[in-house]
Amino acid sequence: MTGKILDCVLMLLLVAALGYGVRLEKKLSALRAGQQAFATAVTELNAAAGRAEAALGSLRASGQETDLLHDRIVKAREVKAQLEALIARAPDTARTPQQETPKPVLVAARAPVAATADDERALRMAALAERIQGMAPATRAPAPVAAILGALSAGRTANQAAKQSLNQSRRNLDEDLFAA
Repeated sequence: MTGKILDCVLMLLLVAALGYGVRLEKKLSALRAGQQAFATAVTELNAAAGRAEAALGSLRASGQETDLLHDRIVKAREVKAQLEALIARAPDTARTPQQETPKPVLVAARAPVAATADDERALRMAALAERIQGMAPATRAPAPVAAILGALSAGRTANQAAKQSLNQSRRNLDEDLFAA
């Protein structure tokens, strides 16, 4: 009789061990699934870090380009101010109504005055403007106002193009940062 009691106790212990094993297997399978999800999350995080690093490289490059464009804009504004000052100091010119292309005509002759560095520069700019327009180079002729105004307008156009490029690179940078 003691053998049968021990056999029953042993069977109960085996059933309890079997139930505990099933429960343990379920927990282990949930742990494995969590580990796989964690590995996937780590992989995605690694990819996101790579994209962020690439975006930072692009940000640095855009920052350098922005600095370059800013320097160019500042220089263009300085040249524009200098050209406007030269235009303001240019001698009076008159145009005939039948002329399609403006040609400078000296209205009044000036007495020789000691030339300053600014006057020399104004004369050099006038000679350069005449060469740009395709006129024969003059030794000391007045600056053609139309050529200088054309140069100013080209400077404004370049300034606007630089601003548009800068804004586009900023937008691209914002998109890259938000995508990462």
